[in-house]
Amino acid sequence: RVLGAKLKRRTLLSARFAWSSPLMIPGSFESRLLDLSRRLQRHQPMSPITTHVLDTAKGCPAKVGVRLALEALGLPISLEYVGEEGPELVASGVTNDDGRIPGFMDSGAALRGGLYRMVFSTASYYEASGESFFYPEVVIQFQLPPEPDEHYHIPLLLSPFGYSTYRGS
Repeated sequence: RVLGAKLKRRTLLSARFAWSSPLMIPGSFESRLLDLSRRLQRHQPMSPITTHVLDTAKGCPAKVGVRLALEALGLPISLEYVGEEGPELVASGVTNDDGRIPGFMDSGAALRGGLYRMVFSTASYYEASGESFFYPEVVIQFQLPPEPDEHYHIPLLLSPFGYSTYRGS
């Protein structure tokens, strides 16, 4: 009898913990919706090279607060392939309110192996917000293997007087 009460209590505690979030209930509407969202994201065409600019001084994506003027006032970025004949423009765009450039490159674009560089025009970003800054441009060079066959994400962590980057996923 005591053992039965302990098992019942443990089962109730386990059930309360396991089902504490509606997203954790197998078969629920929320669970199915989350699963569908994840599957769609995996199959959504993605640019072979992406970036994300985060303003670490403000703790948010690199954006300008005026949504309508964002196209003109965001952070301009260009991607260049550096071949024997010099840099060749591959893609360019302006960050959106999430610090990203949707459709930066065509999702079916074929990449060549070799040296690339991303040029972030940080001066226009800081000038638009009236902030002082030290680096008017950030250039990130990276090397792709001879036959690139995966997605490459190059984030930029930015502040008025410094920056950092890493190979993202």
